[in-house]
Amino acid sequence: MSAVKYHVGKFPPHSLNLEHLLPLIGPASSAVARYDGVLSAIPNASVLLSPLTTQEAVLSSKIEGTQATMGEVLEFEAEGGRKKVPEEKREDIKEVLNYRKAMRYAEERLQEMPLCQRVIKEVHRILLDGVRGQGKSPGEYRKIPNWIGPHGCSMEEARFIPISAGDLNDAMGAWDIYINSSAPDRLIQLAILHAEFESLHPFLDGNGRLGRMCIPLFMQQVGLIQRPMFYISAYFDANRDEYYDRLLAISKDGDWTGWCAFFLQAVRVQAEHNLKKANAVLDLYNRMKLKIADISHSQFSIHALEWIFEQPIFNSTDFIKASGIPKPTATRILRILREEGILQVWQESRGRKPAVYGYADLLNVAEGYRAF
Repeated sequence: MSAVKYHVGKFPPHSLNLEHLLPLIGPASSAVARYDGVLSAIPNASVLLSPLTTQEAVLSSKIEGTQATMGEVLEFEAEGGRKKVPEEKREDIKEVLNYRKAMRYAEERLQEMPLCQRVIKEVHRILLDGVRGQGKSPGEYRKIPNWIGPHGCSMEEARFIPISAGDLNDAMGAWDIYINSSAPDRLIQLAILHAEFESLHPFLDGNGRLGRMCIPLFMQQVGLIQRPMFYISAYFDANRDEYYDRLLAISKDGDWTGWCAFFLQAVRVQAEHNLKKANAVLDLYNRMKLKIADISHSQFSIHALEWIFEQPIFNSTDFIKASGIPKPTATRILRILREEGILQVWQESRGRKPAVYGYADLLNVAEGYRAF
């Protein structure tokens, strides 16, 4: 079977089967609005939902082949990158950390300018900094052909061949115009712009991760959500074959409608899952806020709790030095939380190595099951 080639001249789609899509738009939009209502009510959402943000980085990277888990990433970070792990695992973890760092940068950048080619290139440079793709022109569009297929395959064996490098700048210019234009429905617009980015495959590496980053960034930009905290990769990972088949069918069969229907389903399902997790995080925070204040009798109890929510696996030295809590109080709070079973010991202190603690209840909420 010959490779499918990019759909030249067919972006944006000239028409969609709205009769098929209209029944899907309302439920997806309503689910997003309900999730955003909870997101808006969470105090300091970037802190309290930090584990969900890390989990999204893990799952989006997993789609591209990494094997790191959220626990491994956070434990590696807690030990300052000194934890002994196989080199392949270390590279996987670094890619996940870069993803999270790139998302934070993008959120800050979008306070100054809209999502555009300039921001995309800057974010891509961070995404590939110091990892396996660092030799693949970070922050620059490819100047050579690329293709998608089994690992190590030739172009003749590829499943899909993106747009030629010579036509890429004009195509990304059209994508840039579309992403910043008005549209009858923002979720349909988002489905189309995500598919087009993946089809263009403008970089030599990191296209999948960057394309998925654009989803919450765009949702915030057009006011669908208050913060770029929409976690969609779990659905794409669980339905990976259909995800790729639907993208391929755009160029192969011109089936933009089938892709948009799949995307709307993904948004609805993940909005519902995100809502459930956000509510669980908020409920846990509210319960623990009262409990820790009661058992610690400290004015720093809320501050300590928020620090732990942001870093649910951490070492004792970082907590004592970086939390902003006086050292004697920080030491006492840690001791109480350990004695009460709120924090679990990941690693006892040995010599000059500090103890590593984990907040399993929060990690399990992020994972969606009892993983710890």
